[in-house]
Amino acid sequence: MLVAVDPRTGTAVREVQAADAGQVEGILAAAADAQPAWHALGYDGRAKVLHAVAAHLREHVNELAPLMTEELGKPKKEALGEVEKAAWCAEHYADNAESYLAAETIHSDATHSYVQHLPLGTVLGILPWNAPFWLALRFAAPALMAGNTCIMKPDPHLPGCAEAIEKVFTQAGAPAGVFQCLLIETPDVADVIRDSRIHAVSFTGSDKGGSAVASIAASEIKPAVLELGGSDPSIVLADADLDTAADTITLSRIINAGQSCIAAKRIIIEDAVYDTFVDKLRERLAALTVGDPREISTDVGPIARDDLRQNLHRQVTETIAAGARCLLGGELPGGDGFFYPVTLLADVTNEMVAGCEETFGPIMVVMRASDAEEALAIANDTDFGLAASVWSTRERGEALAPRIQAGQVSVNGIVKTDPRLPSGGIKRSGYGRELGPHGIHEFVNAQQVWVGPKHD
Repeated sequence: MLVAVDPRTGTAVREVQAADAGQVEGILAAAADAQPAWHALGYDGRAKVLHAVAAHLREHVNELAPLMTEELGKPKKEALGEVEKAAWCAEHYADNAESYLAAETIHSDATHSYVQHLPLGTVLGILPWNAPFWLALRFAAPALMAGNTCIMKPDPHLPGCAEAIEKVFTQAGAPAGVFQCLLIETPDVADVIRDSRIHAVSFTGSDKGGSAVASIAASEIKPAVLELGGSDPSIVLADADLDTAADTITLSRIINAGQSCIAAKRIIIEDAVYDTFVDKLRERLAALTVGDPREISTDVGPIARDDLRQNLHRQVTETIAAGARCLLGGELPGGDGFFYPVTLLADVTNEMVAGCEETFGPIMVVMRASDAEEALAIANDTDFGLAASVWSTRERGEALAPRIQAGQVSVNGIVKTDPRLPSGGIKRSGYGRELGPHGIHEFVNAQQVWVGPKHD
């Protein structure tokens, strides 16, 4: 049984029976049967469906967004924005897939030689709970436009969101079997990965989960893309626009109550402006409204589950015990729901728990660096390598960017995912890329074609 619990109250709001073996078989068979005809529709035919999906998302945003608020505690204003962003992703690939996958002529000894990009078959997306609509379209839109069919295995705690996403495709006119939701318990996904009708896997989640998925996929010689956790650094140098940096870093840290892989997690500040910048961060964090995620005025809602909140509090208390200063929050609240206060920890080092583990919550960790070189060393001293930001002059920021060990770097801006740009990590943050032209190339057969006769 898949159970959704409202993190605002801690009470169950939805129970859905997990798919049995017969239902799983039916989903796999339908995806395999649908794929040839879906590919045969061509880019224009597939784009028509994706545009209809985007339109349906926008038309029904006021029905869809509250499901995220109910099942994971996402604040109303963020939930509304997520549905819009999912629609944008569908539109982007509908409009750009054909150019992204255009055949590439490569001169050789052939009369004509080129590479064309063909679908692999069916792609399995194993997705987490923190951004269900956005992550579903981030996975599915490029794979579908490339001519693959998609099966989405959602987080078991969000059955309402998952069923709603599948219904969006159905009501938008997607052919049967093209996009399906697979509601199963997490341990059962291994057999699905191994099924011969699954040709590739996209996984978003923890590094532990990614390691397990990658091992299974590799044992079956199937490609996989992994978007895993992060302990993302934001380097703030003395010549930065401190007010703009403080505004943006605060926003980055508290989106979805801090439950984001690419949130700013370690704020590394040059010594000359350390105290000044910490004061700016404290002022902005203290002004945030923590409360009922159904209210449009709420900035920070609850943590998605109580086990996640308890682990977050462990990280905070162990970091304080190791010598960090708690300037804001840090106390586990009583009452209903899984709320956690916005917390600011200063004088943290990479040896402390909150400096080396990923913190998934409204916890800002501040570190001191003597200069830019030490800031860079602290930023790179991590097992993760998902994203980072640099705040300085444009010239210094761009000079530092290639020296930062991360899959994406923002200079004087928020780290975000954008359908137009590739994103992904290195080290324990995963491999492969999603979004942009790079993302759609992950799940295609780059087929070389050599046409004779041979020429000297």
